[in-house]
Amino acid sequence: MTKMASWSRKEWEAWPARKRARAMNSLSGFKSATLVGTLDTDGVHNLSIVSSVVHLGSSPAQMGVVLRPPGADAHTYKNIKATGQCTFSHVHADWLEKAHQCSARYPADVSEFEEVGLTPYRKTMEGGRAAWKAPAVAEASIRMGLTLVEDIALPNGCRFLVLAVEWVQVEGTAWRGDGYLDIAQAGTVTISGLDGYHRAESLGRWSYAQPGVEVQRLEDEQRGWRDEESAH
Repeated sequence: MTKMASWSRKEWEAWPARKRARAMNSLSGFKSATLVGTLDTDGVHNLSIVSSVVHLGSSPAQMGVVLRPPGADAHTYKNIKATGQCTFSHVHADWLEKAHQCSARYPADVSEFEEVGLTPYRKTMEGGRAAWKAPAVAEASIRMGLTLVEDIALPNGCRFLVLAVEWVQVEGTAWRGDGYLDIAQAGTVTISGLDGYHRAESLGRWSYAQPGVEVQRLEDEQRGWRDEESAH
């Protein structure tokens, strides 16, 4: 076994800021790679990449995202606060370099969609309602629209936004009969640290875990769980 590197808090607090940020961002493991689409009050599209999206609940369907402390260039945060909505689009391996470029700090009057070469998509809402304001990424296999529920200040100055999921669009090949989304099949990539991207490799789907019962790999991943198997 190779020797493990070891650092103390006193040591990493003495590191250069960029080195410390890369290391601390790697500690939480693989994270989602998500493009957040917003629209400002002047109608300018904004697109930023984050690795801090988390699932909060299924009923109601909610997600959370951590954003940096609001500053002069906090366009995503300001746009969500002003309009109350945004989109999440999964990053695909075929165009991850365009997604990564969205981490550049463009001026507020510049659309990242235009700068990096991605296509804005605005969902037409049902019942004759106006199109969803915030743009999603047309190239994405999985995308969704969300509305702001709560804005929470964190101890480090960052903001944690609680968001309600209002609509979802998923490429058909990624949809499974029991509701599971095969994000590896969809081509979604994951992030480690600030700038490492990875393809997902499936290690299978597994049976519902119960005390005293040995878990088994599902034979039919397309079908997935039978609802009665997970109701105990």
